[in-house]
Amino acid sequence: MPSALTDLCRYPIVQAPMAGGTSCPQLVAAVAEAGGLGFLAAGYKTADGMYNEIKQLRGLTGRAFGVNLFMPQPGLADPSAVEVYRQQLAGEAAWYETPLGDPDSDGDDGYEAKLAILLDDPVPAVSFTFGCPTRDTLDAFAGVGTYTVVTVTTPEEAQAAQWAGADAVCVQGVEAGGHQSTHHDDPQTDGTGIGLLSLVAQVRETVQIPIVAAGGLMRGSQIAAVLAAGAEAAQFGTAFLICPESGASPLHKRALTNPLFVRTALTRAFSGRPARGLVNRFMREHGPYAPAAYPQVHHLTVGLRRAAARAGDAQGMALWAGQGHRMARELPAGRLVRLLAEELDAARTAVSTGSTQ
Repeated sequence: MPSALTDLCRYPIVQAPMAGGTSCPQLVAAVAEAGGLGFLAAGYKTADGMYNEIKQLRGLTGRAFGVNLFMPQPGLADPSAVEVYRQQLAGEAAWYETPLGDPDSDGDDGYEAKLAILLDDPVPAVSFTFGCPTRDTLDAFAGVGTYTVVTVTTPEEAQAAQWAGADAVCVQGVEAGGHQSTHHDDPQTDGTGIGLLSLVAQVRETVQIPIVAAGGLMRGSQIAAVLAAGAEAAQFGTAFLICPESGASPLHKRALTNPLFVRTALTRAFSGRPARGLVNRFMREHGPYAPAAYPQVHHLTVGLRRAAARAGDAQGMALWAGQGHRMARELPAGRLVRLLAEELDAARTAVSTGSTQ
């Protein structure tokens, strides 16, 4: 089992865990075989579903990989606000001819059952989203040789992760696609996220543990930038989403470079938690009214999103994407890892050559 972040992969390249089927075993294996560190996304899966994907992945590669878990969320949502939003979505349900989901189903994402599996049959790395585990949990993973990473969005969250015993932090800038991994979902802080380079530098001065930088990264030259700012590796999500091995919907993949989608924004429309995606009709119409209610809103809208995908309607889907989405390259995942490594080497050479002239 690894003793340091650099033991997990040949290159300082991490494939982000993208829930909802995108980070499937085929994608993770391709990244791992090419020298990066891939992560399975256990979010929204049952414990058995997670374990089956781990077994499948082990059949595809003998290299190190990670599994990402969602932390259970406190029940702070206002039921009346959720009910109002349900009524606002009635027209969507009628349009897509599908019922709205039960907002109160599966509130903890099977967290304890997943912990039990991962402690009984350890994997090389486990990362956490939407909060920080207890010291007892992190110590238990240390005891079985699993490297732990806690995703953070502020220096204070990074410090809490270090105090709890995490081996590393994944520092997520506001540019990142998908959900912002804040430890406490406070609507008063919407739109106040910190850009990645500034955040990495601040966290580097706050903690001593390794940093993985995440948020809008699409090129090897950006890896060089975050390494110079104090990170030990760079995490890519949107860049891998478009790969043929990715489990993302073909509609989602095409939307990343479709001129129709010109920008991204943070929204609560699809899940009740701030998440960055391509601005489409659903986000424009419902984002201003969506309550701070995760995972209740996620459960409400999951059927709508699936129905939109079946209908070929990207305007009703959650098209998660980072700010660099227009730079996405449709390459096999292994080729993308090697290209990013080549670009990183070229950036380092350019800096070295420039500094000697």
